[in-house]
Amino acid sequence: MSAAPLQQNRLLGIGLRIAAVACFGIMAAALKLASDAGVNVPELVFYRSLFGLPPLMIWIAWNRDFGAWRTSRPLAHLVRAAMGLIAMALNFTALALLPLAEAVTISFVAPLFSVMLSALILAEPVGRHRWSAVAVGFLGVLIVMQPGGTHLPATGLAIALAAAMAVAAVTITLRQIGRTEKAPTIVLWFTCWSVIAAGLFMPAFAQHHHGAVWAILVAMGLFGGLGQLFMTSALRFAPVSAVVPFDYTQLLWAVLFGWLLWGSQPHATTWIGAGVIIVSGLYTLYRERVLGRERPPAEPL
Repeated sequence: MSAAPLQQNRLLGIGLRIAAVACFGIMAAALKLASDAGVNVPELVFYRSLFGLPPLMIWIAWNRDFGAWRTSRPLAHLVRAAMGLIAMALNFTALALLPLAEAVTISFVAPLFSVMLSALILAEPVGRHRWSAVAVGFLGVLIVMQPGGTHLPATGLAIALAAAMAVAAVTITLRQIGRTEKAPTIVLWFTCWSVIAAGLFMPAFAQHHHGAVWAILVAMGLFGGLGQLFMTSALRFAPVSAVVPFDYTQLLWAVLFGWLLWGSQPHATTWIGAGVIIVSGLYTLYRERVLGRERPPAEPL
């Protein structure tokens, strides 16, 4: 796909973003099914990376972008991969411990953590508007977590918050690497490093699985890889402000799969908290646009 003027391709960019979110929704459901079948987190991380590699390689070959392998910053990619693996492991653990809808809802605070980290690490000015949005977003998290008493496991909630923070840290790293590296290069190096690093744990954690479980694992990796490619491509055809609001449709996929596969429905506080978090996230995005600092958002769950 060749990039044309953004104004002419806005609908295509939005369509790609919706497709990306749908792929990530399927990936999350497959991941939770695999976890319920006894697949442990190191295996999930390894197979997500391994089976996500073929779509990436096909994409590179289709676009004849064989220079995606070349980089002058291999150590930066290694650091990014290490942080990404930590975020992935935390996200997968949270998905295993929490219902899909609640895990996805808490992951929405990652962009708010990014605002905090950009002020602390990158020394970027953060005005009262965005700090207010961050405060409102965390109020939404408290509504979801129900600190006064909840049916959700405290460990899962804590890990979900840690995962959102880790994703925000990855976003800060991507901002720095993205100044010199192309998106295909970043995705390719991350995937390859993830396969290698997660593979080191396989001798200790690998288990025997039945055919149905293998099918779920393959689907998890393929849809995760496709989602990553669709998400990257969407930003080639439409600005960040046009596509990011559609990321929140991932909650609808989580609710749908949670109901179809596990018969679970989100508590009323989850819907209220999700609404508060989404509004704060969209306002943060609006302020970025007003200030002329549109950036790609945090990586999705």
